[in-house]
Amino acid sequence: MKRTDLARGTVLVACVIGISLLHYLTPLRLAMLHDIFQRLYYIPIILAAYWFGFRGGIGCALLVTFCYAPHILFQWGGHIAMEMEKYLEVILYNVVGGITGMLSQQERSRREQLEETAKGLEDSYRQLRTQSELIIRIEEQLRRAERLSALGELSAILAHEIRNPLASIRGTAEILREDGAAANRDEFLGILVKESDRLNHVVEDFLRMARSEPAIKKECDINYELANMVTLLSAQARGEEVELRFTPGEVPTLSADPEKLRQAFMNVILNGIQASAPGGRVLVTTSYDRQSRSIEIRFSDNGPGIAREAIGKIFEPFFTTKGSGTGLGLSITKKILEGHGGTLEVESTPGEGACFRARLPTET
Repeated sequence: MKRTDLARGTVLVACVIGISLLHYLTPLRLAMLHDIFQRLYYIPIILAAYWFGFRGGIGCALLVTFCYAPHILFQWGGHIAMEMEKYLEVILYNVVGGITGMLSQQERSRREQLEETAKGLEDSYRQLRTQSELIIRIEEQLRRAERLSALGELSAILAHEIRNPLASIRGTAEILREDGAAANRDEFLGILVKESDRLNHVVEDFLRMARSEPAIKKECDINYELANMVTLLSAQARGEEVELRFTPGEVPTLSADPEKLRQAFMNVILNGIQASAPGGRVLVTTSYDRQSRSIEIRFSDNGPGIAREAIGKIFEPFFTTKGSGTGLGLSITKKILEGHGGTLEVESTPGEGACFRARLPTET
């Protein structure tokens, strides 16, 4: 038995004995005091039921009965009406002790169940927290591994792209070292310049893709920038026998970096011109979506379109479906637009052309 339970039991026994002594020592003519003492028995009975449950309530009621019964029999024996009322009170002691003890025991059982549940939840929470911390560490390791993998892949592709012009430069240089190459000197020097430019273009595009977006932006008119781009590229479009047309819509100005946006627009328009066959067309349109508060720019061409297996890779660095080029143009464009809080998507049906749809928010 716990020390607390022992102390509580001692207090209950002392209360019952003390109340019983008050009964035995108080003259019977003071019936009002006996009525008060009679009711005082409920205090230890209820406490016993609360502290010890059903057995405690019944046990204390039986102890009261044992202590109180001789007082009824020997001191009140000549008062039949009073004696009957006190016997009924004794029965009530046991009823109250039993019911209160049963309710207390049920409440204690529920409390223990809730404590067990709370303990289980606490253990589960501790396990979840441990697992969450483990998952976070694993995610960090995976992200680090993913970055390293992407870096390795980009490095391998960049090395491959650089190796080809370097091989051409080396081969041309070796030919120029030979005595009989003087007659074709200009041709070989032209190859050197061409391959050097190609190598420089690969490096510049790679650095442009890795360069972070500027933090300082200013008010920008999308229609104005697109009109300038269309004017600038019109000569190249005519040379390719491709119609380049711009249809501006009513759009608000936005805070952006005009130079970066011009670079992004040029990449997409050039792709459309290069993808279109002679007699084809490239259409550039703008519109404003009030619901999403964003400007939509559509670049449509009627070229051969993009194959289904290439749609998912079209924005990956160094991926290209053309014979020449670095495959970084669309990657750079997508990064620029995302740096402005926008998006770039493509829709294409093979044989029917492609449509690049850029969205730029007017409020960021």
